[in-house]
Amino acid sequence: MNIPMKFLCLVILWITLGCHSQSSAFRRGENRPNIVFILADDLGYGDLGCYGQHIIKTPHLDRLASEGMRFTQFYTGATVCAPSRSALLTGQHTGHTYIRGNKEMQPEGQEPLADSVQTFAQLLQKAGYVTGAFGKWGLGMVGTAGDPNRKGFDEFFGYNCQRQSHRYYPTHLWHNANRIVLEGNDLTQKIHYAPAIIQEKTLAFIEQHRNKPFFLFMPIVLPHAELQGPEDEYYRLYDGAFEETPHKGNGYGPGATVGGYASVDKPRATYAAMVSRLDGYVGEVLRKLDELGLAENTIVMFGSDNGPHTEGGADPQFFRSAGGLRGVKRDLYEGGIRTPFLVRWPGKVAAGSISEHAGAFWDVMPTLVEIAGAPLPRYTDGLSFLPTLLGQNTQQRHRYLYWEFHEGGGKQAVRMGKWKGVRLQVKENPHTPLELYDLSNDMAERHNVADQHPDIVAQLQQAMDEAHQESTVFPLFSGTNKDKH
Repeated sequence: MNIPMKFLCLVILWITLGCHSQSSAFRRGENRPNIVFILADDLGYGDLGCYGQHIIKTPHLDRLASEGMRFTQFYTGATVCAPSRSALLTGQHTGHTYIRGNKEMQPEGQEPLADSVQTFAQLLQKAGYVTGAFGKWGLGMVGTAGDPNRKGFDEFFGYNCQRQSHRYYPTHLWHNANRIVLEGNDLTQKIHYAPAIIQEKTLAFIEQHRNKPFFLFMPIVLPHAELQGPEDEYYRLYDGAFEETPHKGNGYGPGATVGGYASVDKPRATYAAMVSRLDGYVGEVLRKLDELGLAENTIVMFGSDNGPHTEGGADPQFFRSAGGLRGVKRDLYEGGIRTPFLVRWPGKVAAGSISEHAGAFWDVMPTLVEIAGAPLPRYTDGLSFLPTLLGQNTQQRHRYLYWEFHEGGGKQAVRMGKWKGVRLQVKENPHTPLELYDLSNDMAERHNVADQHPDIVAQLQQAMDEAHQESTVFPLFSGTNKDKH
């Protein structure tokens, strides 16, 4: 039977379009969803109920997992605040991204992102999204090149300086270029609780922009040290009757607190209460989306900037905050960089799904610009994980994932398939021996098998050399004679 060539071409075209209709629609910018990205501060892999937490109750984040996808091998951008945020927003790992460490500026602020640095928020702006950031910035003071208003955000409210965010009752916050003084807050008085104020502005942003596509970035400061909260949770949570006592405001209710641990001492109790408050704020956002009829067309992502901290009396060992992984904040072992990652997108992401896809913060940029139909980034180390979200079998895989850390003598890490390499004290000696772990049967990184696999060690060393580009602002090997391996 002779089939006309024109008809055959149409059939092939129809099949091709059918297989890729969803991704193509996103690239054309059709049916663009609202985007909410919630970033916790110093929350560990095991701090949520959906990741195995048994002491602290997190019903709203557990709901996010049950209605969406829970990633089990998703990594943060770095093991401390500023470089992790830089990796997220620029789509570049710490061997390339502009901010690679916490570098303080006086009298207020941190090293700013340069004029040349492009964020995905800028690309979403160009695609017609209204953009807002509410929480902790830490990537450039007001008036500098790293000012959030110059890096893609129409509105910013919160702590510009991450050093100021160590206080939950600060003297001031920032609303764009305006310094908002919190009258009465000082070293002795605690009147205005900053996270609650920021949460009010966050919900108002959703309300105000309900009729247009928006990108809401929520870098919440909880549960970062200092360990502190309003008296309603600081005392009431652990009076022996907290499960029957709803919180005053803030969207809490029965079961949203820590169950069965009335005898916990205050540092532990306060940390647990801060995680519960974080969970409550997420619940308020989900409820607001429901009330406004926006939930079906909103993609919600949740992650943490790095692993759990130990400052201020925090006890990650007691809560198993790292979920059985080795290390905490400032480590490049799994506990310092593998964090919770949840995505809910009704009708697109299968409810209750679990993904073992190995991704990282620098993948968020290509994923969101594809979903939004935004301009492509000039450069990214990331790969879009949209196929994973949509349940398609076309997901590209990273050849490796790379991190570096500029404190504690300098550290590097790389993951390639099941293999994880870690190198310590590289500033003193860039050729320090590489530790090797097989994550497929040693997720806790207890057994260094470098001596047994010299060929794998050589591959990971080559990947480290390839991934690292020296920075004049954050030099890793300054003053050392680093030859290629």
